[in-house]
Amino acid sequence: MNETIALDVAGVSHSYGSRKALDDVSFQVEQGQFCVLLGPNGAGKSTLLSLVTRLFAMRHGSISIFGHDVSRQSGEALRRMGVVFQARTLDLDLTVAQNLIYHAALHGIGRAQTRTLAASVLARVGMADRASDKARDLSGGQMRRVEIARALLHAPRLLLLDEPTVGLDMQARTDILAYVRRLVQDDQIGVLWTTHLLDEINNDDRVIVMHKGKVLDQGLARDTIIRHGARDIKDAFAKMTGSEPLGLGAAIENVL
Repeated sequence: MNETIALDVAGVSHSYGSRKALDDVSFQVEQGQFCVLLGPNGAGKSTLLSLVTRLFAMRHGSISIFGHDVSRQSGEALRRMGVVFQARTLDLDLTVAQNLIYHAALHGIGRAQTRTLAASVLARVGMADRASDKARDLSGGQMRRVEIARALLHAPRLLLLDEPTVGLDMQARTDILAYVRRLVQDDQIGVLWTTHLLDEINNDDRVIVMHKGKVLDQGLARDTIIRHGARDIKDAFAKMTGSEPLGLGAAIENVL
């Protein structure tokens, strides 16, 4: 068991009837690594995260979290992982604190310990002063911060974020991305950040490029750019998929 590999995806395929959503997908995310899963809508990113989180049953291939197979050792695997889904998942009629208390109870964390943990994680994401506010009164960026705080309550070593900045303004996007990068640096958490937004990628990020259910390339963004004789990651993606590149910062949908 290799405890430095936070997430190991090996030979994973998945179909919806006759449509293949994932085709022999393999990659790893190491502990303390910020890894970007890059692809347009429909590339298979959300399907893959549904398999990792056991929302869908595994049929072909294997997925393990810190050496624990998600199919055979799901409890051990899932308790090491925190998830922020693309869709908003806070109960809008509960306060911020109540949302965290409910989540903690699902992980078997007692109320007294939850109060301490909730205060700590909310302070880390700059939301301590909103603990008594109802979730419906928060902005989109504030909701995302609370969802990240909630995902960190049980001290996971792997954090999955599925298109976490969709629908946020530029400042909120920048803040959320910067915060998650600090988590990697300060706490050595492994992060898998899925996105279709090219401007969320740094040259020293590990990038897994997906298109139509397949992994086209993986490695440091700077190395991917060099391998494909490209000017930047936008140009590299365009060369891999046969699309014409547009201006830096464009969403991938605009180049397909």
